[in-house]
Amino acid sequence: MNAAALLLALSLAYAGMLGLCLDMERHWKQLASPRLPPAARRACAPAGVLLLALAGWVAGTLWPPAMAAVAWFGMLSLTGLVLVLLLPYRPRLALLLPLLGTLLAGLGALA
Repeated sequence: MNAAALLLALSLAYAGMLGLCLDMERHWKQLASPRLPPAARRACAPAGVLLLALAGWVAGTLWPPAMAAVAWFGMLSLTGLVLVLLLPYRPRLALLLPLLGTLLAGLGALA
């Protein structure tokens, strides 16, 4: 199994869950800058769904189809739990995790 691809799939799943979270008014006010236009909030849900589908595709390249579906649902559960636990205590870290995960996946692919 490729560790960089697994980390990329986890980062995409987390970013997708974060996109769905940012589509809600309450979390948008908590996490986003007030200067951002409302159209940016409306774009978060489709982007989140697209990122979740992309995470499923990456999981499909790592495992056979039946195992990839189970792993994808596990990734959704894990990343959703991490997001729920981070939002009340470290909201800015919740925004940075997808970037850090993608950066680490890129560095892992180079090594």
